[in-house]
Amino acid sequence: MARSQSTKRPTRIQREKTREILEAALDVFSERGFRGSTIDMIATRAGLSKPNILYYFDSKEAIHKALLDELLKTWLAPLYALDEAGEPIEEICGYVAQKLKMTQKFPRESKLFANEILQGAPHVLPELQGELRDLVTLKAGVVSGWIKAGKIADIDPMHLFFSIWATTQHYADFDIQVRAVMRDVNDPFASAGPFLDNMYRKLLNPAS
Repeated sequence: MARSQSTKRPTRIQREKTREILEAALDVFSERGFRGSTIDMIATRAGLSKPNILYYFDSKEAIHKALLDELLKTWLAPLYALDEAGEPIEEICGYVAQKLKMTQKFPRESKLFANEILQGAPHVLPELQGELRDLVTLKAGVVSGWIKAGKIADIDPMHLFFSIWATTQHYADFDIQVRAVMRDVNDPFASAGPFLDNMYRKLLNPAS
């Protein structure tokens, strides 16, 4: 657990140190994955001593868990916002746009999550099987309702969400590959947004 969170009210300095440690850890974990990272690496990146890191967090696992907990709250927010009462294609394309924007703004977090999944999700499997599955099931039901009402094309709701995650998070998780292939493009996100919007609108159009 985070030691600085065990007191009633962390001081300003404790909050600042905790944030510095989490920022440094996010760099390290997103680059090396959980198994390839150490407290020493995090301490070096944060410019702090190892004992100082362990004053605020009990272990490497505690730091990693704190980052993942924070990430999941941020990552799931756009899906929670998908509105059953809204215009279906706009709601889904808006979700795609939000996911792409988050990928652009939080590339380290995207890589952190990808590394966790590739290693078998040892620290977030309960959340994946709980909150995430419940949320996706709920929103898949919303999409199914739109399909039955003839508002969008007949597609598999679950695979729709999987495809959205894949096509948006790819730009962060495989940033090196994207930039290597699009070597004359300074900002792949600038063209990715319109491309994905057009692709999903065509996919979702009931007339198609």
